[in-house]
Amino acid sequence: MTGEQAIPLRFTLSEFAGSLGDFGTIIPLVLAVALVSDVNPRYILLFFGIWFILTGLYYRLPIPLEPMKAIAVIVIAGGIGSGEIAAAGLILGVLFLVLGYGRCFSVIEKWVPESVVRGIQLGLALLLFKASVDFVIKDSLFFVLGIAVIVAFILLVHYRKTPDLSSICVIAVGVIGGIIMHGIPPLSLIPAPQLVIPLPTDFPSALSTLVLPQVVLTIANAILATSLLTKDFFGKDVPPKKFSTTIGLMNLTSVPFGGFPMCHGAGGLAGQYRYGARTGGASIIAGLIFITLALFFTSPEVLSIVAVGVLGALLVFVGIEMGRHSLKTDSIIVTGLIGALALAVSMTVAFIVGMVAVYLLGWIKKRKTHKDPVA
Repeated sequence: MTGEQAIPLRFTLSEFAGSLGDFGTIIPLVLAVALVSDVNPRYILLFFGIWFILTGLYYRLPIPLEPMKAIAVIVIAGGIGSGEIAAAGLILGVLFLVLGYGRCFSVIEKWVPESVVRGIQLGLALLLFKASVDFVIKDSLFFVLGIAVIVAFILLVHYRKTPDLSSICVIAVGVIGGIIMHGIPPLSLIPAPQLVIPLPTDFPSALSTLVLPQVVLTIANAILATSLLTKDFFGKDVPPKKFSTTIGLMNLTSVPFGGFPMCHGAGGLAGQYRYGARTGGASIIAGLIFITLALFFTSPEVLSIVAVGVLGALLVFVGIEMGRHSLKTDSIIVTGLIGALALAVSMTVAFIVGMVAVYLLGWIKKRKTHKDPVA
């Protein structure tokens, strides 16, 4: 995205607010993974920071990074170790780097209709609403406070033309609440990353357990849906193959040194845009925040300092933003079906059923057209 676009980077309060827009997704996943496995959260945060800065400079747009959700959920549920996680990241890195070259994504785009991609967006919106319910149960007071702050800024933006700084204020409320409840987190310097070398036996296990569930989600959400949403928000055509290439590179360079498998994400893009991000400056700011946390605050307690209720409040409005754009579909039946299945079963099942439904409906429509008598 460098070159002909020449999109200027901005480092305004709005970009700062937008840089925090996806923290409600990233922080809970990183915290949960660090608590149940032997991965180190400081290295996860360090490489998140580095690649946020690099993607901001490369795309010049607020293209987000997120932990690979399917892998994160499986690790959280099963306590999988760093060897298998590293093996999965290396396999996915090679796969998406290869897919980023040639015409692979031209073929994928041709056969995956827009209604399916919009369905993935709707499914993510519904999953964000579901995740926010967990935060409400855990911390209803700060959830309500967060909602109140965001609604107040919506009114101020509409009637007073005030910049939307709701995410900054919501995170500030959460940090203050977290310090009151848990105290100030410890401060210490990060040691140098150590090489994580998977054993040969880690690769078959990682392939079946972690890689296969993640591939469909990454193609549909992190690449195709993010590319589509970039057009919706910025009017910029970022080819899916570019997203695939950066996903491949970030995993091959990060995971062997203790990073967690990561990708782009339509939900993160919606979150950053919703709270004010318009240029790559927001990504660079987010990167600097993560690097600062990684370098000086090395314990999982740092991530838990934010009262979780405010993260739930952020997720609600990100879900609304995502859901709104998912309705720009050419088949509400297919999009709705995928969204419902993503919520009830899984994103992978929803994608497969949605693809079958698209081509089945097309076949039925074609047969009806052939059977109708020509006037």
